[in-house]
Amino acid sequence: MDKTLELCCDLMRRASVTPEDAGCQAQMMMRLEAIGFRCTPLRFGDVDNFWAERGEREGPLLVFAGHTDVVPTGPLEQWHTPPFEPTLQGDTLYGRGAADMKASLAAMVVACEAFVAAHPQHSGRIGFLITSDEEGPAVNGTVRVMEWLSERGEQIDWCLVGEPSSSDQLGDVIKNGRRGSLNATLTVKGTQGHIAYPQLADNPIHRVAPALSALTRETWDQGNQFFPPTSMQISNIHGGTGATNVIPGHIEVVFNFRFSTEVTDVELRQRTEALLDQHGLDYDIHWSLSGQPFLTPRGELVDAAVASIREQLGVEPELSTSGGTSDGRFIAPSGAQVLELGPVNATIHKVNEAVHAPDLPRLAAVYRGILERLLAA
Repeated sequence: MDKTLELCCDLMRRASVTPEDAGCQAQMMMRLEAIGFRCTPLRFGDVDNFWAERGEREGPLLVFAGHTDVVPTGPLEQWHTPPFEPTLQGDTLYGRGAADMKASLAAMVVACEAFVAAHPQHSGRIGFLITSDEEGPAVNGTVRVMEWLSERGEQIDWCLVGEPSSSDQLGDVIKNGRRGSLNATLTVKGTQGHIAYPQLADNPIHRVAPALSALTRETWDQGNQFFPPTSMQISNIHGGTGATNVIPGHIEVVFNFRFSTEVTDVELRQRTEALLDQHGLDYDIHWSLSGQPFLTPRGELVDAAVASIREQLGVEPELSTSGGTSDGRFIAPSGAQVLELGPVNATIHKVNEAVHAPDLPRLAAVYRGILERLLAA
């Protein structure tokens, strides 16, 4: 069996549902220590993380970042193979975590093993930043490790995140940035009453409806060459007692902005609250920022990734900032160039998650090609 596929299957057998790691990180650290990495386990709260590094502090630092945790399986009866028993059917490897993101983790380790064998005295340093909290609250994972690294005076120059970035075939898409994510929980107050006597009540649903319509029609920005225009989407509305004859006393609306670099989260908050004020609402609003937008323009890391994909896969990759958030949002503010590069994402988080097995050694070869271009002595 191919070494990358073998390691991927080993990791997939471990039921590492967030925040559990189930021994994945110990297996990775064992392999990395065998080729000269210095590994530091970092447990914050109930989350296991580790930092590993190889090489001298002089010169640039290239970090592989990723997560060993996976999302829950969902209904077991809908899986045609056991989710934590990796099953190879033809060229397809089935199991939870196959694409998101144990294939990438295995490829990272195998790429480093091959690179170090060829370049034991490589320039700069190679690092690993691995968490088991990416699919969950993301409170005690990468963000805490980045704080720990900052306290040590570490500066990441280049970071490869192994998120499944590819769309139709391996290497066709590189994520060189992500939109910001801003969440809001809006509570509009009214006066509860009998539905037959509306003059004695104040219906918050009726009051908020025009404001919500205005919010959904607002043009927040025009986007730019890297980002689409900012999107505001309502995800939940809760109001009423469940009875048909009671006007509710309040309504709660949950919405989210996925925003570009053309607008800040502060501007979005201010413009939203100004619009709500224009509609004369009695409201409270709670904001939470999941992540700022980030962008890695053409430079050493992008050029190395594009060249390696061309050489190994014969594919011309597209640079994209689409999709949700990733832990790259915690790494980019440090000044690092951050890219996401991994397998096809068509089945991630789904029942019968799968990856194209021949892509695993090819992904390892792409990662090694990036190492060769950036750190070969």
